[in-house]
Amino acid sequence: MIVTLDTSVVFQALHSRSGASHAILGLVRDGSIGLALSVPVYGEYQDVLNRPDKREELGLSANDVRVVLSFIAYAGIPFPVHFRMRPNLRDENDNMFVELAFASSSSDLITSNVRDFTVNTDLNLGQISVVTPAQFMKEWRAYGNET
Repeated sequence: MIVTLDTSVVFQALHSRSGASHAILGLVRDGSIGLALSVPVYGEYQDVLNRPDKREELGLSANDVRVVLSFIAYAGIPFPVHFRMRPNLRDENDNMFVELAFASSSSDLITSNVRDFTVNTDLNLGQISVVTPAQFMKEWRAYGNET
């Protein structure tokens, strides 16, 4: 199973060790799920996590962020994204996550902002589920998977 993680999930995983987002990164770490990665998405992770206010909120040093990003680069499965169309979501930055989810055939696009991907859009995501971290973990456990 391969998933695409919105930046909000990565941020939340680093913010709290007790939440679903942190559990999802644990599943990536132990190889239970694959993390789809593209150059634009990795760049977004870098941009957000390296912002001084975000590092302060997370209580991380610049070196800590480098370690986290190194893990993501190592654990992530790279997918090139080549499309002639854009999903055209309300937030332009969200388009890269939909593109990656399609390119990687992700089962889930995991985000804390489901509405950003589903409200006021004609986008048909096909087999890709847009779910919150909590929804993903609930479904993961319902199918007999352990964390």
